[in-house]
Amino acid sequence: MVHKGGMFSASQLTPEQKEALIQWASEGASMSDLQRRLKDEYGIGITYMDTRLLVLDLGLELQETPKPEEIKPVAATAPVPTGSVVVTMDHLTLPGALVSGRVTFSDGETGVWMLDQSGRPGLDPDTAGYRPTQEDIAEFQKQLRALIQSSGL
Repeated sequence: MVHKGGMFSASQLTPEQKEALIQWASEGASMSDLQRRLKDEYGIGITYMDTRLLVLDLGLELQETPKPEEIKPVAATAPVPTGSVVVTMDHLTLPGALVSGRVTFSDGETGVWMLDQSGRPGLDPDTAGYRPTQEDIAEFQKQLRALIQSSGL
């Protein structure tokens, strides 16, 4: 019996059919499983929406089968010490900057640097509150000076 027309309700099922739905739901059947099994075993073809309403009418608790979690590579949380300071210049300068780039300090911490239109330096470390050592600052300034001179600015 394919249901056509108005809404299908639980009152149109026999007690045996209601018990079967309750059993299937307790075994972990999904909404589409219930719809398919009603069709296959009792010849009752109803829409997905009617199946949803039927589940509500009967107070069925469907088991949500957890989707397998996608395994994502774990990002390194701690910076990797390199032992040296590395300064690079951006090909596309940050807005409002005369020149900009990235820096990796000897302890592996990284950040963005820039010189504004007035030539004032700025450093935005990737880790909030990070302060490079005095040695790293001196090496950063030295490399920055050389990088800017070699670029012709």
